[in-house]
Amino acid sequence: MGIFTRFKKQIETSDQNTDDSLKTHYYKATFNQLFQSVEKIFHDDADCQVITVSKDHGEIAVEVKKPIPCFLIITVVSVKSMETAVDFNISSEKFSLVGINPVLKTRITAYYKRIGQLHNLIGIKKNS
Repeated sequence: MGIFTRFKKQIETSDQNTDDSLKTHYYKATFNQLFQSVEKIFHDDADCQVITVSKDHGEIAVEVKKPIPCFLIITVVSVKSMETAVDFNISSEKFSLVGINPVLKTRITAYYKRIGQLHNLIGIKKNS
């Protein structure tokens, strides 16, 4: 991780991300199954408060209180009948002398791990 990356206060996962752990994750599930699971994960997390849920747009906005305050948008997109993608966009206004980016990255990888406990991971790259 470069010195400037360490201090970035925002991370967005995508197919184009150079870091494999921050690439879009694809799961074997319908949109409804995955959206419901993701929504439940954040509703049940005491460190999180779900702010808005827009199933039509496939988005859930969450305020994360611990370990650092940050704002998270989860996007769930159906790719095929049993293939659904999940992306995260997380940001924080907090400053850290050692950099906030590693903490944000740890949160994202932990969320992907929790989703992976509920649904089979197909891959972390677009299957095209």
